[in-house]
Amino acid sequence: MIDAELEAFAAEAGVLVEWEDVHGQLRRTPPVTLRAVLAALSLPAATPAELQASRQRLSAAPPPDFVTAEVGQPFQPLGRPCGAHARLRLEGGEVLDIALDPQTGFTRQGVDLPGYHRLEVADQEVTVAVAPAQAFGLDDLAPHRRLWGQAVQLYSLRGRDPRPFGDFGDLAGFAEAAGRRGAAALAISPVHALFAADAERFSPYAPSSRLFLNGLYADPAAVLGDELGDLAPQPVGGDLVAWSTAIPQRLAALRRVHARFKASAPADLKADLQSFEDEGGEDLRGHARFEAIHGTFFAREGARGWPDWPQTFHDPASPTVAAFATEHGDDVAFHIFVQWLADRSLARAQAAARAAGMPVGLITDVAVGMDPGGSHAWSRPQDLLAGLNIGAPPDAFQANGQDWGVTTFSPRALAASGYEGFLATLRSAMRHAGGVRIDHILGLRRLWVVPHGAGPTEGAYLTYPMQDLMRLIAIESHRHGVLVVGEDLGTVPAGLRETLNAGGVRGMQVLLFEQDEAGAFKAPEQWSPRACAMTTTHDLPPIAGWWRGADIDWRLRLQPDADEDQALALRSERETQRTALWAAFCEAGCAEGDRPSTEQTGPVVDAAIGFLAKTPSELAILPIEDLLGLDRQPNLPGTTTEHPNWRRRLPGPAEALFDASGPAGRIASLNKARPR
Repeated sequence: MIDAELEAFAAEAGVLVEWEDVHGQLRRTPPVTLRAVLAALSLPAATPAELQASRQRLSAAPPPDFVTAEVGQPFQPLGRPCGAHARLRLEGGEVLDIALDPQTGFTRQGVDLPGYHRLEVADQEVTVAVAPAQAFGLDDLAPHRRLWGQAVQLYSLRGRDPRPFGDFGDLAGFAEAAGRRGAAALAISPVHALFAADAERFSPYAPSSRLFLNGLYADPAAVLGDELGDLAPQPVGGDLVAWSTAIPQRLAALRRVHARFKASAPADLKADLQSFEDEGGEDLRGHARFEAIHGTFFAREGARGWPDWPQTFHDPASPTVAAFATEHGDDVAFHIFVQWLADRSLARAQAAARAAGMPVGLITDVAVGMDPGGSHAWSRPQDLLAGLNIGAPPDAFQANGQDWGVTTFSPRALAASGYEGFLATLRSAMRHAGGVRIDHILGLRRLWVVPHGAGPTEGAYLTYPMQDLMRLIAIESHRHGVLVVGEDLGTVPAGLRETLNAGGVRGMQVLLFEQDEAGAFKAPEQWSPRACAMTTTHDLPPIAGWWRGADIDWRLRLQPDADEDQALALRSERETQRTALWAAFCEAGCAEGDRPSTEQTGPVVDAAIGFLAKTPSELAILPIEDLLGLDRQPNLPGTTTEHPNWRRRLPGPAEALFDASGPAGRIASLNKARPR
């Protein structure tokens, strides 16, 4: 009986008791996992007494003072009957009388104006976020057009000036060159704030905070001019970014820029910096204090995050932190300065993209979570899940499941705060972009959470208020004029893609995944117009590497215990897939003749791009690796130091790359199939 009560309570708390795996098999979350997840949610249920107390705590939660609604549709402001009349104060100041159904508490009519309005009802004030029916989209930006864009890793870029890694200045140059050649969009991986003092933490998907930028990507010259903003020559390095030396060198160069700025910057630039700090407020100053404290304790003790600091530094509002900020005021000011440079130079990159004719421009990326030892977790711990990491259950690619080592928003905290952290994250990503990609958008409905100390297979699904989150995405996308793409790959729950599509959020279709149950690749006309069509992603091999089997070589290299039969099976399966893919290319009119050998990758890449161009997708995004015919992927999931993740650089600057015969021909084929 206790297990049945436990399962019923877990369901009330949003933890799924039953779920379907990637193979369609029904799974049941064991009681030990339910108890561990509930305990992490501050709802302990190890004993009948704890379960009863937690149930009472959950049911005693106050009614929400923030609700969402759709334009023109009735809504229930308090979740219960609450009288017959209410007053609605619109954002613009106008006040409307609203009639309520006294039996149900629903409004008798909807609100026609999107926005964040205030409703006075039954002696309470409730914020009502009224959303358009769909997010802002390509129909708003470029109606009746089939566009193409590129995806590139920012650090991989090379510009006119030799630098150890690409930055926002190089991004502006790359976007300008791509736009002149017909690209409508340029997708980049997350540029969230990392840990500036720790040169070993460079994965863009494990940020310290998603509210701020990676200041290392700032281009001072674009903001301050060549004299004030000169970074001075830095070692360029080879084909891989040497982060361990490049990051300290860039930080030192930025500190020299800061010193020159303080000494001789004109008044208008100093005023702009002050305006930026005022706008950022306490959140920005808190992030700068975090960076300064982290730099101190990382250098002194190797502290990885705030839990490793002395106890008196754990509270951002403590006298110890205030004293530190005063004593290290110049360091705190430096980190605010770097955020200003990064913000303004990213804005210039988006302006360069638009000036080059891109209707979309930059598509930024929102990582699914953040480091539990980072800036956000220190300054706003009430926002986040404590004691839980997020990841993924076992699937076809990761048989042991995944624990990504990051955390994210607590669904209960989201509701209690009026979705404050979620909205701030969206606004940060949309601030200087024409599009935003939401990583692992499956998390709008549910996330796989793993209790600390447990293995990835010992997790459970935690549900999220998807309808509310989708409505907030719709509001913010229209306010910023930004289209929304969701990374909807993996174990996708039934109906999720339909919900995303109905809300105007585009999913992703990846060539290497588009096979039917018999192994045949889907014809171009079978692809969805509303999804972004892609040949591959940063977590998969480029087409040339897939054709050669480079990913299989890596898999076997990382599994030294794999026997000869396993290796043969993998290579045999790939042979079958090559035959099927070439057959699909020929049937679509993108290729002809016999299948090329594994070393003849050029014709295969050409055919793949031609195939992508034939899909009805309104936006096709081509990773730069496929445009150039490269065979190595930026990231190999499940590895850290074993594979050179997030380190590979492009072989040259944009102008030289685009004008080479291979890429130029591929660009021409895209422009012919998808004219501007």
